[in-house]
Amino acid sequence: MGSTPPKTRRKGRRRRVLTTLVVGVPVLAIGLWIAVHKIPWLGPMLANTLRAVVGTDNVAKLEDFVYGVEDRFNRWYRKDDKPKAYWDVPAEEAKPADAGAQDGAAPEWQLTDVGPIHEKWSAPGDGKWVKIKDPRRPDEPAFMYKTLLHPDKNRSWAEVFVVGVDLRRVRLQAMPGYREPYSLEKESKALARKARVPDEDHEELLAAFNGGFMTEHGYFGMKYDGVTLVKPRETACTMAQLDDGSLTLATWKKIAASEPKIGWFRQMPGCMYEDEKIHPGLADPETRLWGATLDGETVIRRSALGINAARDVLYVGISNHTTAKAIADGMRHAGAVTVGQLDVNWSYPKFVLFEPKEAGGPRKAVPLAAGFEFDEDEYIRKRSLRDFFYLVRKPRVVTAQN
Repeated sequence: MGSTPPKTRRKGRRRRVLTTLVVGVPVLAIGLWIAVHKIPWLGPMLANTLRAVVGTDNVAKLEDFVYGVEDRFNRWYRKDDKPKAYWDVPAEEAKPADAGAQDGAAPEWQLTDVGPIHEKWSAPGDGKWVKIKDPRRPDEPAFMYKTLLHPDKNRSWAEVFVVGVDLRRVRLQAMPGYREPYSLEKESKALARKARVPDEDHEELLAAFNGGFMTEHGYFGMKYDGVTLVKPRETACTMAQLDDGSLTLATWKKIAASEPKIGWFRQMPGCMYEDEKIHPGLADPETRLWGATLDGETVIRRSALGINAARDVLYVGISNHTTAKAIADGMRHAGAVTVGQLDVNWSYPKFVLFEPKEAGGPRKAVPLAAGFEFDEDEYIRKRSLRDFFYLVRKPRVVTAQN
């Protein structure tokens, strides 16, 4: 028998490669989607493994493709869905700012309702602040409020959950994970990374939420306990705690002179809003600032931090199916004048509260809203691979009585 001509063999190889690509890429994409959405721990592991094999840019393109397919499917399949509410807004929550002042007592701290972003495209209760109660102390004055916003008229399922925090009575603390942010700084090698909420903060612990990008996704800086883990980037949006305990959120070059007075800082991509001014990059659909290697228009789960003009209210946002601009607009609408984005993707963004597992027993983490990935031991007993923030009550100031 005669051998197959070289030209025919080449055609056969090309056909097999083409068939592999046509079949393999969709299968890989579907597998990645299932891993990310159905098996939370597998998604990040698979993505990191693929980055090591095929490179960060190629994985980003695959992620963009997967999220793009999901968004196109949702815009077809869910086009008639109406915006959804996740909690009831009790009538007593919608009250004037001076409500609660009785017999000369100071009124309870409260945020002014902001209303929906789009009046005709909202769920019941959009933009109304609802008190977050601690099950252990249900009658105490509010430390935090929550609200829900629907920022995208083209996607009813695009949601931004925002928590407002009274910084006069609550302390924000950053905590590095046991691996991220990865550090190359010599001084950081001796730093003991607790990677969970310290025991001494458990009693007054209110909530915790995710941190920022991995070091390799932008090399955004972090300082903790006076030790620099990753050097600051001049143009990065930076949440920092000064030595007087106050917080600031600004582009690093604006606050760099205060670095000796900064106990901790955590950086994010460029501020989405700063002093009420929107970042021009948010109008560019090709920007990759706020998705690490992903497109700025990629519709994904995101998280963000914001602060008001007086720097006495912190805003924490987590979202479903939003572009960078959508979550930025949601945070600005809620009351933040400066906004920075934290982490993205399905598994990482989360905001958890803590309630007793049983009467008098240890506490467990519970999600702010249904659908977000979490573990009941997360942040409080389970050491976190990646950095996070947590919120605790400040010590009460006792005044002398005559």
